Amino acid sequence: MATTLSPFRVEVPEAVLDDLRTRLERTRVLPAIGTPKRPGGLGGERLRAFVSRWLDVDWRAEEERLNAYEQYLAEVRGHRIHVVRVRPPRPAARVVPLLLLHGWPSAFTEYLPLADELTRASDDELAFDIVIPSLPGFVFSELPEGPLTRVAIAEDLHALMTDALGFERYGAFGGDIGGAAAGWLGAVHPDAVIGLQLLHPPFPADEEPQSDEETAYLAALAEFDEDDGGYSAIMATRPDTLAAALADSPAGLLAWIGDKWDAWTDGGLDAATEREVIRIATLYWTTGTIATSFQQYVDWPDNPPRPTIQAPTALLLSRESWLDGFPRSFAERAVAGLRSVETAAAGGHFLGLEHPQATAAAIRDTFRRF
Repeated sequence: MATTLSPFRVEVPEAVLDDLRTRLERTRVLPAIGTPKRPGGLGGERLRAFVSRWLDVDWRAEEERLNAYEQYLAEVRGHRIHVVRVRPPRPAARVVPLLLLHGWPSAFTEYLPLADELTRASDDELAFDIVIPSLPGFVFSELPEGPLTRVAIAEDLHALMTDALGFERYGAFGGDIGGAAAGWLGAVHPDAVIGLQLLHPPFPADEEPQSDEETAYLAALAEFDEDDGGYSAIMATRPDTLAAALADSPAGLLAWIGDKWDAWTDGGLDAATEREVIRIATLYWTTGTIATSFQQYVDWPDNPPRPTIQAPTALLLSRESWLDGFPRSFAERAVAGLRSVETAAAGGHFLGLEHPQATAAAIRDTFRRF
């Protein structure tokens, strides 16, 4: 193991937790103004109940659970990246180092149940050495110098896997920001990438439609963005204004990220996903990183067109409405060696957390074929 790694533990000062509790206890909840026909987000009595459940959380017990995992801070390209490693429980004929990559509004904790499932299912033939980084700007990971583009994230991930952890080749699984960065890994470091499995499909650099099917899909996607895209527009154009509110009100922070989890999970929030939202909100709050989690939205215009992905790639599409009717032809133009395109039986944006057992089975099947 390289000397760029230092052990890490989650340890929130008691004063920070006391301040959080005081603010939550003093939450002002306004009546919700949204309707079933025109939803207004997460507010009103739903938010009041959510805040109450946050107050019931024993964070020291959460820390104990998190600190049971092997964690490090790695010095990568001039800044620190937080990483969790879950090693295979026993030797296997083939061990695949595997990145599990989150997006927004999420954190490394999203993938702990999937990592547990993947290692629990290890056998003598195939095992996974799991690496779960906190993406740059998220919770315990620092931002790099310069724009936070997808390719910049990919270069951090490649340096983490090869320089800090010493792997020659590795695979990656994920969606959203992490999945897009994985696509860049497969484009600029294909020799190091065993394979990619992505929840959200890569588009070719030239997104001009080349068929009626592609034209219809892009029109439907634009209609979806018109309804759902307000969050990203404000984070990209007024990040400081929004961050000022969310950094001062934990209930506001919970509402902002909980709304997207509610919208993007398959069937909305349940007990497990609510607990995860509270866990992530606590991490964002106690590290003060909601603002830096916006950075990749602010820097979106700095992203160059991505070259064609050369690494073997399989798509395991989530059950999100914006993926309905996705044309395989888009992916075929984005990926030189597209191996498969399938849709998960169930599960939304956070598929690995929503259905860890089924997702682990899909990953094992895919990487056996790779």
